Amino acid sequence: MLLLSRLAENLFWMGRYMERAENTARLLSVNYYATLESAGSARDHWRPLLDLTGGENALRERYGRVDTRSVGSWLAFDRENPSSIASSLAFARSNARGLRDRIPSEMWEAINRAYLNLCFETGAVMDRDGLYEFCVSARDASQFFFGIAFATLPRDEGWSFMRAGQMLERTDNTLRVLQGRLTPEALRPSTDPARDMLLEQRWVQVLKGASAYEAFRKRVHEGIEPRSIAAFLLLDEYFPRSVRYGAQNLHEALEQIDRWHPGAHQDVTRLSRWLVARLEYARIEDILDRRDPALPDLLVDVNRVGAAITAAFFEKE
Repeated sequence: MLLLSRLAENLFWMGRYMERAENTARLLSVNYYATLESAGSARDHWRPLLDLTGGENALRERYGRVDTRSVGSWLAFDRENPSSIASSLAFARSNARGLRDRIPSEMWEAINRAYLNLCFETGAVMDRDGLYEFCVSARDASQFFFGIAFATLPRDEGWSFMRAGQMLERTDNTLRVLQGRLTPEALRPSTDPARDMLLEQRWVQVLKGASAYEAFRKRVHEGIEPRSIAAFLLLDEYFPRSVRYGAQNLHEALEQIDRWHPGAHQDVTRLSRWLVARLEYARIEDILDRRDPALPDLLVDVNRVGAAITAAFFEKE
């Protein structure tokens, strides 16, 4: 290989972990404020986010309860949770340490600064009502890091691996969020105004969690309706956090890697091309009504691409 598999793997996972920290920060901040404004039990409100990040069993074992404080601590800065913001940043920094001579110094400084500023926080964040600021700082740190990478990292094989990791994580996250929200109940017609208001609030949270609220309202000139939101976040080819956009950029990154190893890993690009084709030609009715492809099928396709990347590039030197 032109790039050692160990270095390629570090770049790939550095991109994944920084994107994961940002995704969790977005979802946590939106859900945190929604719990302060909404009625109902905290457990019911937090369940979709906990399912997205591994379920509530580990949280109960650690804190013995599910409430706003325990969930906020668990997802933000608890290093016992491998999916927390702090853990993701720490994992990203660990991968970056092995790349000190491969990435610009500004990238290392950005990720190291985020680690020092955010990964040693404790429950005092919750005591001073600082969770929102913590999440904003994590989100900004990720965007700053990728902005530096975009401006300074050569567009070589290393860039493509980091970009592939970022896009794979983003696509996976958006699909999991939609899978948790697109329940039969959410799609069923209703004549209950209270239920409709609650569902609308939750779909606004979905949009804001993807920083898609303004973009959706400009593109779709109708109310907050689950099918329209699902179509936008799944199939829009121009919105950067849609599944289709992420899959297309993932495929382009893998094609660039293939140019460095012509024909050596055809299964990887074949699987990513298949995912792009399914999203390019699918309609929202195919996904939600005919379930061809269904959301679980698309998630399986994304995971297959990730597994193929690992098998092709990281399991042998």
